[in-house]
Amino acid sequence: MGKRLLDLLAAGLGLLLLALPMVAIALAVRLDSPGPVFFRQLRVGRHGRLFRIHKFRTMVADAERRGPGITVGEDTRITRVGAWLRRHKLDELPQLIDVLRGRMSLVGPRPELPRYVAHYGRLLGAADAARLLALRPGLTDPASLAFRDEAALLAGDADPERLYVEELLPRKLALALAYAERASLRTDLGLILQTLAALLGATAPRPPTS
Repeated sequence: MGKRLLDLLAAGLGLLLLALPMVAIALAVRLDSPGPVFFRQLRVGRHGRLFRIHKFRTMVADAERRGPGITVGEDTRITRVGAWLRRHKLDELPQLIDVLRGRMSLVGPRPELPRYVAHYGRLLGAADAARLLALRPGLTDPASLAFRDEAALLAGDADPERLYVEELLPRKLALALAYAERASLRTDLGLILQTLAALLGATAPRPPTS
């Protein structure tokens, strides 16, 4: 209950305070390239339920037909405004709506595409996979902070999809499981502060361990 209350208060306040900047971003996205303001994509949520995640669109409108589901390096599908939004993580702001609707939380494992969740059982085992999927996915988590340069890492490999599934995804899942073991309001607040510090370019303190 405490976690959900934090989600509701923070997401509601965030949307209220950021309403004007979000309107400005929406206009910039619309003027920069043809297509919708928002990008919606099916992700796997709590207990394996599918939901559509919301982001500001950062790629050309038909990006999913032009390339892979992961972003690799200087992806040519990314628009000019999109590159700036991604650099500052502002494309994620509409996910506050998903938090209000109960599809996501402020802190929790990032929601993955169904085709990557299909590997959870093989990589983790059935019990740990179910344990992770019992959590509400979040805007930020330890893996998001550890792999902020994920696109650059993938760009350095000849087969980025294989690298993601076989090397990066297991490491991200291990971090998610470690978070699940110690999750509390205190750890969530620490991760939120760490995320804000990272976005501002500061050296963030380590989140509390209990």
